[in-house]
This record gives sequence, C-alpha cells and structure tokens, in this order.
Amino acid sequence: MKTTDFQSLKDKLAQLEYPLLYMFKFVVPSDNQKIAQVSSMFGEEAQITLKESQKGNYTSLTIRVVMLSPDEIVEKYAEASHITGLIAL
Repeated sequence: MKTTDFQSLKDKLAQLEYPLLYMFKFVVPSDNQKIAQVSSMFGEEAQITLKESQKGNYTSLTIRVVMLSPDEIVEKYAEASHITGLIAL
C-alpha cells in the first residue's frame, strides 16, 4: 500500500467508535514462515483462523483483535506490507 492509501484508510476508520473488534484478512503463500510472520504481529489475545486454498498454494489468515484507534490499525497494515507475497484484503 502507498502512503496515500493509508491516509484514505485512516480517514474511513476514524468514523468508527473505538475500542472495536477489528477483522484483518491477509493471504500469504502457504509457507510456515510467512504465516508465522503475520501471526506474530498480533498478541495472544488475537483470534486467528487459517484456511488453506483448494490447491494448497495459499493460506488466508483471518485475525480478529480489539483495536484502540485508527492509527493502531494502520500500523498493522503498514507492518504487514513488508511481508513478501502478502495480500491484504
């Protein structure tokens, strides 16, 4: 994501009430290291669900976690954007 994309996302998120249970959705190549990289971005309180694609090439991660502000959400997306092969939905 570009910096301008983050600002647009942040503006939309600012309209919500916090704290809030937020759902992140990421797709990564089915590689334990990639999955671990994404999972490690969130604390033990996060509920993480994994689902492998039909052919097993990709794994989707659905992460539900309480977020305290739009900035906190944007920081997670910015951190995730550095993971090679990751797609944020």
